[in-house]
Amino acid sequence: MFGEAIIPLDQWVSAGVEWLVDNHREFFQALKWPVEQLLTGFENGLGALHPAIVILVVCATAWKFSGKRLALFSLLSMLLIGFLGLWEDTMITLAMVLSSVVICGLFGIPLGILCGRSDTFEMGMRPVLDAMQTTPAFVYLVPIVMLFSVGNVAGVLATIIFALPPIIRLTSLGIRGVHPELVEAAQAFGANRMQVLIKVQIPLAMPSILAGMNQTIMMALSMVVIAALIGAGGLGSPVIYGLNTLDIGQAVVGGLGIVLMAIVLDRITQAMAQKSK
Repeated sequence: MFGEAIIPLDQWVSAGVEWLVDNHREFFQALKWPVEQLLTGFENGLGALHPAIVILVVCATAWKFSGKRLALFSLLSMLLIGFLGLWEDTMITLAMVLSSVVICGLFGIPLGILCGRSDTFEMGMRPVLDAMQTTPAFVYLVPIVMLFSVGNVAGVLATIIFALPPIIRLTSLGIRGVHPELVEAAQAFGANRMQVLIKVQIPLAMPSILAGMNQTIMMALSMVVIAALIGAGGLGSPVIYGLNTLDIGQAVVGGLGIVLMAIVLDRITQAMAQKSK
């Protein structure tokens, strides 16, 4: 019954992307510029810092939000990353993750607030978010490479698409989870919609927003290896090199660096969310 494709969707998509490349490449290069500047700033900043300062900041943050145990684990993890010769790659990966998370926060939190306050907007966003979360990450790579070329910036853009949905969904969930009586009480005291949002809904939704940020960070880290396929550096490069050369030791070392970094960032952001409650 079903033989050759009747609907040539693949040809339509290819033609559409080629048309965008031929006619609107300047627009996409302009879109790339702020991401490139942000990423370059993080890379230069982290690269200029002495490793001891980075370790001190990470450990102090862990101590402040969680305690001595996480601070000690963070110290040992960062030292192990350095002794494995992964420090430079780790700083590149951290710069990519921070750039992705900043952009996801700038766009995701306002969109999540709109979803939380408008059923119509939430219904319109739901299929888009479903598609972003369920589309395999490799599918993003081809159009992104065609539109933005290869490199760290292309990796960050692919990461943003993949990591944006959690913060939108959890911000919306947090806003909707604020008890209606609290909103009514604020309105009874004369607060307008913006005052209710800033002084009641966002503070009470902050644990959910930070949980969304935590999930965004984890999904950004999960894209590190995939982004390395399109020329992004960082901890994904040793894994890809090990895969291409069947060097299991190199792949394990790169994977261990990603795991340690993910655990440290995950525990710190989880502790922030718990403390905000």
